[in-house]
Amino acid sequence: MTRFASLLMLVLALPAFAADSLKVAITGPFSGGSAPMGTSMRDGAKLAIAEINAAGGVQAGAGKLKIEVIERDDEAKNERGALIAQELAAMSDLSGVIGSVNTGVVMAGDRHLQEKGITKIITPAAGSASMTQWVGKAQDLPIFRFAAHDGIQAALVVDEAIKRKFTKVAVLHDATNYGVSGRDDLLREIKKQGDKLQVVATEKFNIGDKDMTAQLLRARSGGAEAILIWAIGPELAAVANGKAKIGMAAPLIGGWTLSMSNFIDNAGKNGNGALMPQTFIEDPITPKAKAFIEAYHKTYGVSRIPSAVSAAQGYDAVYLFTAAVKQAGSADTHKIKAALEDLKEPVQGVITTWKHPYSKWDPANVETHEAFRREQAVMGMVQDGRVVFAHDTDRQRLAAQAK
Repeated sequence: MTRFASLLMLVLALPAFAADSLKVAITGPFSGGSAPMGTSMRDGAKLAIAEINAAGGVQAGAGKLKIEVIERDDEAKNERGALIAQELAAMSDLSGVIGSVNTGVVMAGDRHLQEKGITKIITPAAGSASMTQWVGKAQDLPIFRFAAHDGIQAALVVDEAIKRKFTKVAVLHDATNYGVSGRDDLLREIKKQGDKLQVVATEKFNIGDKDMTAQLLRARSGGAEAILIWAIGPELAAVANGKAKIGMAAPLIGGWTLSMSNFIDNAGKNGNGALMPQTFIEDPITPKAKAFIEAYHKTYGVSRIPSAVSAAQGYDAVYLFTAAVKQAGSADTHKIKAALEDLKEPVQGVITTWKHPYSKWDPANVETHEAFRREQAVMGMVQDGRVVFAHDTDRQRLAAQAK
């Protein structure tokens, strides 16, 4: 039996529970418009779990604990997310939660986990409000985020527009919590840049909208040279296709979700040139990246990861969580939380080597529970059905950092 066949069997066998175990919940949208993010995150996380279990489990004190997984599909629905959070919060032996994508789901459910002190690492997404909701309210917080937060992404998007010598832009966003939060971050970053960018139109659309002609025509009439966009689902492709329909050349520059398969596949050639921040690009620039990409492809039978960012963040989040378990010497969620806030040893991930990514929660500074900084993000670009580095200098920099 090959190593990857063995790994696949381990992945498929994950839900077998035992007493000497580390029980971890993985939640997210495994169906619906956000599924490429949720399933990629889940599968990346399970790949890491299979590797850890194959090596005997997580060292906790004198013994090792095998990781057991509870999967819950929130379907990107706020009410379902709240019910799942309530269910998980009632489990006395749950060590932690990894996952979530949609801002509204997080806003609806995380308070139940916070009340019980259950450690959660939000990944691969959820907008700024998922953490800013706790500012000035929670004196102690077991919620961490493992994603390039919207402030980082918005700054990269605005900088990219300026680097490309654009002076007039339109801001388009969907009507979700994520879209509205992203719009506000973009406008804030544009304001910081003084008079370098003029916003000639600010337009929104709803989940399920398929015709964006009216919004695009208003952007074009204002002289928009680029469209800065924040949205989560297939509607991004509707914007790209609508742009081609009216002959509008202004490129899309937006949040990382432009890298998802449901944008790339539905937009086809109209998606070429779309630019977005990325924390991981499916390019074997390091031995670790190469091994991860090959293992994902072979384990799940794909030639392209539906959302490479989500998969890599799910994978690394597991390794951060288990590093905290090892340091705590316990499966107790409260002790894991304290260890996460002060990880002593670097954790080698596929994105980077993580060095003390979190610190003790400060209710006035959400970055204490944010792992990512700007140097861990680069700009990606859609090119013929795949995401590639928008700038070769970024590719070279990340490859050099891994040596």
